[in-house]
Amino acid sequence: MSGQSLLVPGELSPARSVPGNIRRPEYVGKPAPTPYTGPEVQTAETIEAMRIAGRIAAQAMAEAAKLIAPGVTTDELDEVAHAYMCDHGAYPSTLGYRGYPKSLCSSVNEVICHGIPDSTVLRDGDIVNLDVTAYIGGVHGDNNATYLCGDVDEESRLLVERTREALNRAIKAVKPGRQINVIGRVIESYAKRFGYGVVRDFTGHGINSSFHSGLIIPHYDSPHATTVIEPGMTFTIEPMLTLGTHDYDMWDDGWTVVTKDRKRTAQFEHTLVVTDSGADILTLP
Repeated sequence: MSGQSLLVPGELSPARSVPGNIRRPEYVGKPAPTPYTGPEVQTAETIEAMRIAGRIAAQAMAEAAKLIAPGVTTDELDEVAHAYMCDHGAYPSTLGYRGYPKSLCSSVNEVICHGIPDSTVLRDGDIVNLDVTAYIGGVHGDNNATYLCGDVDEESRLLVERTREALNRAIKAVKPGRQINVIGRVIESYAKRFGYGVVRDFTGHGINSSFHSGLIIPHYDSPHATTVIEPGMTFTIEPMLTLGTHDYDMWDDGWTVVTKDRKRTAQFEHTLVVTDSGADILTLP
């Protein structure tokens, strides 16, 4: 694996502004969101609104990813995604969510998830995950992907490639009438072929008018995930695979989650709607 030095927190830039005419999620300015009490099965109108939000989130992520190169800061990536969402009438869902200070999450190398964009400079050989969620039309669309920065070692490149494949296999496993745990079973069985760890404490989730509805989508074979999949359900699948342990530590910022052994980790995510025959991806650019 790459011999890169471990990450340390950088400096945060000032909070970015969002035009006043863009609708805010209800949790902005509050310590926590109001718990969701609605259904997990959504109306056709909500699903179409989520398709718009998902498309904006996917394109904002793609625009930010174009900048990934040695010498670029993670804050610069945040700036691009923020501008794209605002220019398209969407609010960056992470901005102000439980106090989170930025418009995307940038998780580099050993960071599992929720890395905060700052003055950290990307280096040749890094892998970087961008996690972007857009809020528009009263609903959210959430996606993430892991990108290669410069000349990446083979072990890390394969981890990224196989994590993407784990997500693809999980999406294909989604069928009405099956239990949610089929998703984690598919991911875990695939990851075990390569000796990868599967992060357990951070999961996929229900999403709709709520950023996190309360529905949990484990990425391992959980005996407790017995909810039956139904047409019209909307949720994310976002496996996090590691080169070592799935155990983690958290930085003092209360957000940045790193592997306990500081080995590398990758993640991919889509927002889905369950159809009569499978699943439809809502986060396509």
